[in-house]
Amino acid sequence: MKLAAAAFAVAFAALLLPASAAASEPVVLVHGTFGDSTNWGYIAPQLDAETFAIDYGNRGTGDIRESARQLADYVDGVLAQTGATKVDIIGHSQGGMMPRYYVKNLGGAAKVDDLIGLSPSNHGTDLAAAEGGTCVACTQQAAGSEFLTELNAGDETPGDVDYTVIQTRYDEVVTPYASAFLDGATNILLQDKCRADVSEHLTIVVNQNAVRWIKNALARSGPADPGFSPACL
Repeated sequence: MKLAAAAFAVAFAALLLPASAAASEPVVLVHGTFGDSTNWGYIAPQLDAETFAIDYGNRGTGDIRESARQLADYVDGVLAQTGATKVDIIGHSQGGMMPRYYVKNLGGAAKVDDLIGLSPSNHGTDLAAAEGGTCVACTQQAAGSEFLTELNAGDETPGDVDYTVIQTRYDEVVTPYASAFLDGATNILLQDKCRADVSEHLTIVVNQNAVRWIKNALARSGPADPGFSPACL
């Protein structure tokens, strides 16, 4: 009887928890080029889920295909550690684009529920600085590169994955800013709902309006709700 009562108490307590707390998936945080796992100090504590921040690709400068393989191994480790069947991924810049290679080519479609990109370099940048140099990932993120042409061929949002893109009009790295958006995703421009938002490419990871959109996407079945109206700051 005591065991039965305890089991009932646990089940009843679970019903009282918010849906995001009762059934949240682990969140894998993926930094951008020249970044590292410490970039998530603002966002991670605000999420109603267990978070894991990866370091990959020599601060995100290495070949993006190899970085995606590192992400694949990392996700497998998170699933093994947590017992979950899927993860949610939040990525900034290259970190919002690179997981798409994992989803499309490395089996990630079966292991990712939500993919949320903050200023993701989905179609690259037209900045001259992205071309040449010793940063392989920089060259691969130049608009029209062989890597991006291959990645974006066909369906840009494959698999049973909920894709959300959160972008700012003032992005000075992913240019033009609309190149972040994906066919088949919920594409959010922060200034459409929060006109006074002045975040740019780097500060979007410490932007509370972006956090509100992230939490909206994670708390529901499907990507972020385009009709959501955040309490703008």
